[in-house]
Amino acid sequence: MKEVLDFLNKAGVYYLATTEGDQPHVRPIGFVMDCGGKLAFCTGNYKAMCKQLAVNPKVEIACYDGEGNTLRICGRAVFATSDETQKKALEVMPSLGNIYSVGDGVFEIFYLDEAKAFCSNMKGDRKELTV
Repeated sequence: MKEVLDFLNKAGVYYLATTEGDQPHVRPIGFVMDCGGKLAFCTGNYKAMCKQLAVNPKVEIACYDGEGNTLRICGRAVFATSDETQKKALEVMPSLGNIYSVGDGVFEIFYLDEAKAFCSNMKGDRKELTV
């Protein structure tokens, strides 16, 4: 898991794909944390992403480290919103406090269950990373 978190943090921005019906939607995100040994992310419950995850929790994340390596992660989003997870998210990224606050009724935390991660390079080498 550390290798995956390190890669995501190095990339800084990663792209999360959801679906709405048969239409994929991809958006950049930039927050990740370890939530009880799972990769966790956040969103607002008023956003299309949150609504799409509620209907179909399957996601894929992709990012590039700037050095020829890519990371793809697939999994199932599970909402884990609580005062505790919100507080931890605000500690990990204090700037989230400009948008969200603990118990605001909007701030949602979700983690990836059944996650699989694969790192590839430009030569075509591919390895599975532990998530």
